[in-house]
Amino acid sequence: MPYRTFNLKEFAKHVCMDARDVERLADEGRIPGHKVGGKWRFHRGRVTEWLQQHIHTLDGDHLHALDESFGQKVNATSSIESRTLTDLIPCDGIDVQLPARTRVSVLRELVKLCEHTGLLYDARGLQDSLVEREALGSTALPNGVAIPHARQPLPYATAMPLVCVGRVGAGIAFGSINHCLTHLFFLICCHDDEQHLHVLARLMRILDQDTVDLLMAAESPDALRATLANRERHVMAYVGSA
Repeated sequence: MPYRTFNLKEFAKHVCMDARDVERLADEGRIPGHKVGGKWRFHRGRVTEWLQQHIHTLDGDHLHALDESFGQKVNATSSIESRTLTDLIPCDGIDVQLPARTRVSVLRELVKLCEHTGLLYDARGLQDSLVEREALGSTALPNGVAIPHARQPLPYATAMPLVCVGRVGAGIAFGSINHCLTHLFFLICCHDDEQHLHVLARLMRILDQDTVDLLMAAESPDALRATLANRERHVMAYVGSA
């Protein structure tokens, strides 16, 4: 499944876009694809990477559509009860004073935080995967947030899909495109790419600037979790444009 190839219509449906827009972007070289017999084909793995890199640029309605679409796919294939993003953050999975000062140390400390939850089986594998992904391009966003994750899902690294959150008050130069310091880190560790993209779309909907400011002001892990939960309830009530 991870290596499946999409045709134009399948790709458009997968990323909730109009097929004409997909074709135009592909013709311009802005979407990774190749032609076979004059028709566009898109590799599933490269589609996932493209979405990961560009999802922060999408508008609210597109993010809502992705959230809904991937959520339905996850619910249709998962054997566990559907969970909110906040539910994926385990007990002891938040550190509001992450002891890190560099890009390397923040990844190391996030893995330690993940270990502390008791749900991580393969710390070395996760660490190496995070470093490999960051080497391809920083996961830092322009708003002081970064979303470290493995390049490919790690179904055997953790007991369950999870998200861990670390905050570095002083900030770290983590490679943001606008060169701002990064303060909030959301480590995503999912078991398949659709689950990963669902979590990513939900995060992008939650992390507007007002929410980021509130997360920075939260005085405890419980307060930070409550802020995320409140914002998530709000976005889940959003129905999109007519």
